[in-house]
Amino acid sequence: MATALTIVLYSRRKKPSPKALSSMRPLSNLLGLACVCGMIGASTVHAQSYPSRVVRVIVPFVPGGPTDVQGRWAAQQLTSALGQTFIVDNRGGGGGVPGTEAVVRAAPDGYTLLAGNPGPLTVSPSVNAKMPYDTLRELAPIFLIARTASCLCIHPSVPVKGVKDFVALAKAQPGRINYGSPGVGTVGHFATELFATQAGIKMNHVPYKGAAQYTIDLIAGHIEIAIIQFAGCAPLLQANKLRAIGATSEKRTPLLPNLPTVAEQGLSGFVSYNWNGMLAPAKTPREIINRVHDVLSKQLATPEHRDTFVNQGHEVSGLGPDDYASFIRAEIEKWARVAKAAGINKQ
Repeated sequence: MATALTIVLYSRRKKPSPKALSSMRPLSNLLGLACVCGMIGASTVHAQSYPSRVVRVIVPFVPGGPTDVQGRWAAQQLTSALGQTFIVDNRGGGGGVPGTEAVVRAAPDGYTLLAGNPGPLTVSPSVNAKMPYDTLRELAPIFLIARTASCLCIHPSVPVKGVKDFVALAKAQPGRINYGSPGVGTVGHFATELFATQAGIKMNHVPYKGAAQYTIDLIAGHIEIAIIQFAGCAPLLQANKLRAIGATSEKRTPLLPNLPTVAEQGLSGFVSYNWNGMLAPAKTPREIINRVHDVLSKQLATPEHRDTFVNQGHEVSGLGPDDYASFIRAEIEKWARVAKAAGINKQ
């Protein structure tokens, strides 16, 4: 109160002298320091009490897919560790963009989190000229849970044994081979275009509403090739309903150790992963980001959880906020190059 009174008295008199102003500066500095300390203290208290109510984890896809499964895993770990309920809210449709936008527009207080997927975060910006958000500016990465590679699967009637044979066949029949994907602007679409571009071949894109639909058509022979995640294609390969010609991973997967990677077979540098992680609205307090990260990192490091993910065909990641942000930036740049090379224009 004394400080406020001093300032008021000065304001009612004539302009203070330089000497008077000099005497006021230490007091002004103390006031500024007090305000900063107050804000830091409030942020720390907020983070220490977090969470004090239910937290929503928005999954921008329908239930049952990899993003949903890993989002629910994260919600369970956070619920158990932090003593507050983390509920999963599925917001399917629009390639994951509307659900992701819901998180972007939410208050940055830690009570709305995103189960992230490359489709709406890193691929859609290359095909959608009117993206309702900027991934790098409007979302705060927290934790990359796992990456998931896939297989290039073909119908058994296609007369090839590996990638080199397939490329030769496609070059001999330009524009006659059909491939399926979960839709325009999805990882499956762009990964196949990356394969085609590096191989120097041209195929027809047949978009579907999901992997389950194009897998059925691939088994029936309506399309010749498609990318299918390891866990989904393994039983079909064992039953001889499909045949795999290459893995999209950097190294061979323990699920299919005899299947060489695409890169091993001549397309050096070809790698494609789907991935899932946790994000929050930008400007969410770093203390809250760290708290969520620490819980998930600790749980993912346990043999029980790591083995579960590996046995499902995932590669455990564990990247923290800063490394995850760098990873997302690199992915955006990668898929932008693919779109340009494949002549995929923004709509």
